[in-house]
Amino acid sequence: MIEPRPQLEGISMYSPGKPIEELQREKGLTKILKMASNENPFGCSPLAEEAIREEMKEMTRYPETTSPALALKLAARLGISSDQLIFGNGSDEIIRLLTRSYINQGDEVVMASVTFPRYKTNVLIEGGIPVEVGMKNGTHDLDGLLRAITNETKMVFVCNPNNPTGTIVERQALKDFIEQVPSNVLLVMDEAYYEYADSKEYLETLSLLDDYPNMVILRTFSKVYGLAALRIGYGMMHPGIVHQLRKVKDPFNVNRLAEAAASASLEDEAFLIETIAENREGRRYLTRHFEDMGLDYFTTQTNFIMVDVGFPAEKVYEELLNAGIIIRPGHLMGYPTMIRVTIGQDEENESFIRELRQILNMEVLPVKEERGG
Repeated sequence: MIEPRPQLEGISMYSPGKPIEELQREKGLTKILKMASNENPFGCSPLAEEAIREEMKEMTRYPETTSPALALKLAARLGISSDQLIFGNGSDEIIRLLTRSYINQGDEVVMASVTFPRYKTNVLIEGGIPVEVGMKNGTHDLDGLLRAITNETKMVFVCNPNNPTGTIVERQALKDFIEQVPSNVLLVMDEAYYEYADSKEYLETLSLLDDYPNMVILRTFSKVYGLAALRIGYGMMHPGIVHQLRKVKDPFNVNRLAEAAASASLEDEAFLIETIAENREGRRYLTRHFEDMGLDYFTTQTNFIMVDVGFPAEKVYEELLNAGIIIRPGHLMGYPTMIRVTIGQDEENESFIRELRQILNMEVLPVKEERGG
């Protein structure tokens, strides 16, 4: 048998949330609630749907390789230059482009111990060395990350808000951290969930981009805009970094339908506002019930919550599957008694709480409440 690259030893295939179709086949269930992958339960903008239908007339043609029209529109919205933008097949492709472009064999890359797993995977594929720093109550330890930087460090990842814990780091602490990262180290700020953050302590780093040419900011249309199936994300960075990444990206990495849907989504501010408001209401509902049940949880600034159920996460996960509800068990993320649940629509949240109470043998209280109460 032909041997693969040695870097692939010990690397597992990415494990997404269990697909609805797979659970239907396994359990013979007709109604499934998928609350595992942090998708937008409220759909996408009607303008995006209309743009997709229109763009299907051009299905036989390749897209433009750098998405220039979308870049101009998004740059104007963000207040940056279009040559500071690069688009990817999801923002995780841009992670791969960064490691492919900048990581050599033996280079160190600093990251949190519990964060988006594709950082570590892509570093390993390129022969780099992931340096993982422990968490502080589900939050990045910024001082620990700084201490981990050595002469061998090439890149640092900070996911803020963090996936899978949903937490953020404090505004001033992050400003201080960014200032102290050496200028010869690439600092990658992953802000895939930034639209959901409403804390006064959240620092949106875009305002700092021009001051730190070693900083990269990643965002996506998969979450709040509801375009997960189309796979389109973007990165903001110094034009010189964009130039390097374009050398290693696939020529037509973002498809025409994704470009059209993303462009249309930018015009629908009402959908964005409504999604954020609905998510905030769902967050309030779930956390109130967790508190009523005496369950600890990480304070989230995202569209998902990690909650400590006090029992083996795998067991609770399986019981919820039996009820047709898909969540993510925390034992796969270093939290053996926690589960991560995506905030859903009202009826989805209510069903989840009802089943969780039964699984934990707690009194089943009324789960429907006045909105905003």
